Amino acid sequence: MADVFTREKRSAVMSRIRSHGNLDTELRMIALFRENGITGWRRRARVFGRPDFIFRRRKVALFVDGCFWHRHPGCRFAYTPKSRLKFWVRKFQNNVVRDRLVTRQLRNAGWHVIRVWECQLAAKHHAHVLRRVKAALA
Repeated sequence: MADVFTREKRSAVMSRIRSHGNLDTELRMIALFRENGITGWRRRARVFGRPDFIFRRRKVALFVDGCFWHRHPGCRFAYTPKSRLKFWVRKFQNNVVRDRLVTRQLRNAGWHVIRVWECQLAAKHHAHVLRRVKAALA
C-alpha cells in the first residue's frame, strides 16, 4: 500500500518519534548486573551522550549498542538493507561518527566508557562482558 503522506510529511511525523533505548537489551544487562551482584548503576542519567547505564561514583558510562544500528563489524545482525541504500549508509555512518564523538568527549571528561554489543548479551559472552565491567569498576 502506498504511503498516504508526502515524503516531507512522513519525515516530519517520524522525526517526532523518540526512542528510549532498546528495552530488551537493557533488561538483559540489568539481569546480568543483578545475577552477579553489580550495584551502583543508574539508567537515564543526564550525562553527555545518554549512556544506557552509569556508575557515577566510578565515572563509568556503559552503552549497550545494537549491532544493526551501530554497525558491529562482522556481526550477522549488522546487515545493510538493499532498498534506499544511500539513506541507510548515511544513517549508519552518522551513528558511528556520533558514537566515536560521544566516547571521546566522555573520556576527555574523565569517564571510563564501555560499549557492549547487543549480541554479546548472549549467555556464552557473559563472562567476557562481566570481566570488562568489573575491571572498569575496580
